[in-house]
Amino acid sequence: MTFASLSYIRTTFFLPVPAIIAFVFFAAIATGTETTTVEFEEGLSLLTQNDFDQKERGIDKIDISADPMKKKEIFTALLSDQLFYIKKDKTLVFVEEDESVYRITSVLSGIELTALKKRKLTKISLNNTLRQKINSILARQNLSHQDPQVRLAAANKLLEEPNPSIVSLLASRLTDEKDAKVKKTLSLALGLGQLKDDAPDKRLNALTNLKGSLNPSVRNALVKFIHEEQDETIKKKAEQVLRDIDSMVSFFGFAETLFFGLSMGSVLVLAAIGLAITFGVIGVINMAHGELIMIGAYTTYVIQQLMPESIGLSLFLAIPAAFIVSGLTGIVIERSVIRFLYGRPLETLLATYGLSLVLQQAVRSIFSPLNRTVITPDWMSGSLAINSIFSITINRLSIVIFCGVVFAALFLIMKKTSIGLQVRAVSQNRAMARAMGVRASRVDALTFGLGSGIAGIAGVALSQLTNVGPNLGQAYIIDSFMVVVFGGVGNLWGTMLGGLSLGIANKFIEPWAGAVLAKIIILVFIILFIQRRPQGLFPQKGRVA
Repeated sequence: MTFASLSYIRTTFFLPVPAIIAFVFFAAIATGTETTTVEFEEGLSLLTQNDFDQKERGIDKIDISADPMKKKEIFTALLSDQLFYIKKDKTLVFVEEDESVYRITSVLSGIELTALKKRKLTKISLNNTLRQKINSILARQNLSHQDPQVRLAAANKLLEEPNPSIVSLLASRLTDEKDAKVKKTLSLALGLGQLKDDAPDKRLNALTNLKGSLNPSVRNALVKFIHEEQDETIKKKAEQVLRDIDSMVSFFGFAETLFFGLSMGSVLVLAAIGLAITFGVIGVINMAHGELIMIGAYTTYVIQQLMPESIGLSLFLAIPAAFIVSGLTGIVIERSVIRFLYGRPLETLLATYGLSLVLQQAVRSIFSPLNRTVITPDWMSGSLAINSIFSITINRLSIVIFCGVVFAALFLIMKKTSIGLQVRAVSQNRAMARAMGVRASRVDALTFGLGSGIAGIAGVALSQLTNVGPNLGQAYIIDSFMVVVFGGVGNLWGTMLGGLSLGIANKFIEPWAGAVLAKIIILVFIILFIQRRPQGLFPQKGRVA
């Protein structure tokens, strides 16, 4: 439209110049919008074609013409196989499957259409090239998002599927990015993209950026790069970077196995420490110790059922409750059965084995033979990620910390209280302790109750790792005896060191020997160790010992 035309319009229709300029401006906007709409509709139409090159053109047109939200919706539906077209008129629709009927929504209008049978729809298929292209478009869009978590997810997506075509975009985003995690991930994505660059200096720079990264995508890309690289200098550097990464992977693999061994050892310590007290002080081989652990676990279950809205609080309340319930059960067992069998170890073993069967059957009668699930609080769920390959499960970390707290509390009781002094006196020289006025029978009952209470606390911990059932304690009774004998009867430090040592050794043997053979190897080791050192790692002190 020329200046003469504007003058003609002004003269003919008596319009002021500002009004004419506004008219032209909005007409241009309308024309641009119409062009954008046409591009968008053409892109949707091309997606219905069978040829993948035509689909790629359609993706490009949608990328240019669609608004960000609509573009994201369409491409997300494409990747999740939820974009179809109606065979009859090639109308593009979003599809949500509801049994045999598909609920469909028009892509253009957003209006929900009449449900159609599956045979009347055709899914828009993609190949790997198109999927990579769409992921790159979505990542490019999300890299500019305000939320750092969205930007981080986009950067991680680019790590999984590196694309050399957006290297310049990554470089610019890396300069502007403020979040440290996102910046680190963008740097890795940039390095992976530069690995495919034709310039040798860019590939060398990429290897420098990737050095020391533990991300699995980086390692996989380096392995492929080494096989394809022709430049020997660059290839040697890549091999050195890969060796460094493998060394770090081995180190953190060792750390992960060590942690799992510590967590398993902590469980063994919790299960055995109560037995170490009763066995060490009064010399009773308590085959019902596993059932006292089971009682503690069921106490946790009952309290959680009474407080379903406060799972975390119920777990904390279950600790003293399990100690009291299992402790009182132990005192009843000692007063009613054990006290009449002192000095007769075989009969004590048989009596406590019979009690274990009675307790198991009692639990089956009350709670049924089925296993019960104790819900883990939210703060104990999930894992703590140290890096890309090493993470610590929070529930097992909690068990390790809990074991340390229980051991410290029991150690203080035994060393700093009068009852602890009496227990140590009776365990070292019963006759001399009685001569000094210590009521040995009362100490025996309290000791048995203390050991049983600690077993109940172990049941609370085990309820967070496994299902609660009548046979829960049977899985730990043999291991508990092995820990006590290996560490030294009645010695707390021996029990702690013995439990942790056996747990760690078991986890290191398992990968190449299997779970069953690992336990057999540990058992054979303990038998041979006891042959050489019958008193265990830390033998009991005193004249009687």
